[in-house]
Amino acid sequence: MKSVTPFIRRVAAAAFLATSAAALAQAPQPTVIHSAGNPILSDGSYYSADPAPIVVRDTLYILAGRDEAAPNVNNFVMNEWQLFAAKNVASKTWRHYPAILRPETVFAWSKPGHAYAGQIIQGPDKRFYLYAPVQEGKREHTDPFVIGVAVSDSVLGPWKDAHPSGPIVSQSVPEPNKIQNIDPTVWVDADGRVYLYWGTFGRLRGMELEKDMVTPKGKEITVDTLTGFFEAAWLFRRKDTYYMVYADNKAGPDSPCTPANYHACIAYGTAPTPLGPWTYQGVILDPVSSTTSHPGVIEFKKKWYLIYHTADAKGGGHFRRSVAIDTVKWDDSVSPARMLKVQQTHEPQPPAEPSRNLASAALASASNEPIPVQYWIKALNDGIVRPNPLPPDMWGSWTPHNPSSQWIQYEWSKPVTLDGSRIQFWSDHRAGAHEGVAPPAAWHLEYRGGDGWHPVANASGYPTTVGEFVDVKFDPITTRCLRAVFDASGDGQQYAAVAVQEWETLGPKVVSLTSLPKPPSASDPNSGCSAAPATHP
Repeated sequence: MKSVTPFIRRVAAAAFLATSAAALAQAPQPTVIHSAGNPILSDGSYYSADPAPIVVRDTLYILAGRDEAAPNVNNFVMNEWQLFAAKNVASKTWRHYPAILRPETVFAWSKPGHAYAGQIIQGPDKRFYLYAPVQEGKREHTDPFVIGVAVSDSVLGPWKDAHPSGPIVSQSVPEPNKIQNIDPTVWVDADGRVYLYWGTFGRLRGMELEKDMVTPKGKEITVDTLTGFFEAAWLFRRKDTYYMVYADNKAGPDSPCTPANYHACIAYGTAPTPLGPWTYQGVILDPVSSTTSHPGVIEFKKKWYLIYHTADAKGGGHFRRSVAIDTVKWDDSVSPARMLKVQQTHEPQPPAEPSRNLASAALASASNEPIPVQYWIKALNDGIVRPNPLPPDMWGSWTPHNPSSQWIQYEWSKPVTLDGSRIQFWSDHRAGAHEGVAPPAAWHLEYRGGDGWHPVANASGYPTTVGEFVDVKFDPITTRCLRAVFDASGDGQQYAAVAVQEWETLGPKVVSLTSLPKPPSASDPNSGCSAAPATHP
């Protein structure tokens, strides 16, 4: 018998390789991407989101959904999955396999579309399993999202339903629940045991599966010890420690994660076993340009990588995201080993065009600090104006009790000369409203000079039009500090809030922005803008 077992293994391996070769012959043909950096595919021809890496022999594959939303649509339009593949990450050469699978082509019980964040993993039987959140075709639960499992002999497909009787997770299986069942992450341990986690909106569940990859083994667990957990869990093991990275949106002015709750950072926790107990360890990736952030971590050819998505591709946005990859480094001097914060990299950009707008060199602040967590002060001078912005794409002042006056402010490290300004207001209520967000009843500009704040001289006017830039010209001033002061719309008893998507400050001539000093630090004790604004005449 001792001589037969190796023979059987060789036959099984040969059969697997033959089957895989046949599957590869049927696989979709890829296009070759010569990437300049991050995101991997940056030309806006095909967006990608929710990356999930897997290593197969000498190749790193990244499963991703496809974002197809129009530029002005604030909704996830995702109808299919795709793959990226590289044999050498440093070469920046990738093969792109578009449209490898759509939910309705493999799950007869599912609804078309909603190809959300899935993961491919190789099972103990050496076949590949895709854990896919999709929507049930026949609405049977309060929330229609469920998790199905597809199986293939190749990471490239073709795929078939591994559990044709239906999803393995829903609001009724394996245990009744009221959560949204998406974002699965799967781990097959060295002993062949299989573990599944899933969840969103701050709820994370996990369980062990049988080696058939679909049958629950034991009861579900609930994880509530990972600080700020929102969604997008990713489970992996390094040495004898289990790691869970995830999207964290614990927001606030002193948060190590994010000041705005529409954004997320990537944080992680560790555990001694695949089912915990889990201990929060810290943040490894700061917020990216998209509101969502979705991680995958993997070792490939003795290097570790974090794969995530951003809005940095041409024409990108919060619902038009693109996959990026950066190196993960470790501190093995502590136990468990610490993941060091990942530094985002980007493809080289041409130098910024010379401009009259000096706002990018200023530190932005406002009268309503700490800013309400739905807004982001950095949006004021990020140079981005969106056709249909979300709250963190602007500064805003909304609270249940808005004051009659608010201001926003720019401070430069050194004096600058200005003679104009452009501002774009946002509102969800009409002019004159006393609730919600409305255009200001009036506003004006003031600069810091001498012993206090002074209105700019000979201003051309202060329009309050919403949805387009409004321009103000004035006599030249030289200052380190400029404020826009808003008289809120209201009825004398109650006032609407004010919101600004972008605020430009213009000098009398075009200058190279690289010649401007960096903005001062928010903690600079020598701030020259601490006094209250002057009274408008």
